[in-house]
Amino acid sequence: MHPWDVSPKEAIAIQESLLNQVVLHDDFGAIRTVAGVDVGFEENNTITRAAIAVLDYQTLELVASAVARRPTTFPYIPGLLSFREIPAVLQAMLQLEEVPDLLLCDGQGIAHPRRFGIAAHLGLLTGIPSVGVAKSRLFGTHADVPEFRGAHVPLMDGDEQIGVVLRTRARVRPLYISPGHRVGISSAMKFVMECTTRYRLPETTRQAHRLASGPLD
Repeated sequence: MHPWDVSPKEAIAIQESLLNQVVLHDDFGAIRTVAGVDVGFEENNTITRAAIAVLDYQTLELVASAVARRPTTFPYIPGLLSFREIPAVLQAMLQLEEVPDLLLCDGQGIAHPRRFGIAAHLGLLTGIPSVGVAKSRLFGTHADVPEFRGAHVPLMDGDEQIGVVLRTRARVRPLYISPGHRVGISSAMKFVMECTTRYRLPETTRQAHRLASGPLD
């Protein structure tokens, strides 16, 4: 673990110091549960609300969930969102009775200027295999994606592939998928497709978003 009460310059230095510990090949066992991770904000962004929705990997049924709320202490800076969001996510994870086998995070994995988006950061801190599932592009270039479900093209930074742009539903905007930690690109895409039903977003993200941004019970 590292301090969270840091300046943006210190946050970048932390990312750069941890990057070489990220594992970008398949390094996981049997996947029985998969968790969606999403973060919302309340009261004019002064409260961070993190949610984790744990689903059965085979049935995609919700089996556990957790929500944590805490004051927002880091500014909104693209490329450093993990410093704004992860403290609340870790607080929510402590509420789970069992650790999920896989994390699908709403955000970037290595498709990031420093290859260290929230999925890479969270996966490394927890040791849990993780994948970034982003709704928009932060970094990298790509060709047009064919319109059919399952179509995908590489997301590139020069000659290096950093993820895939994946169309999970025909004629609907694609998602930006990249490894976080302990998952390779091909498996990252497979996991997302297998967690996606008739909607654009995987069920993990849909369930976690409802908890992070929906009305409180």
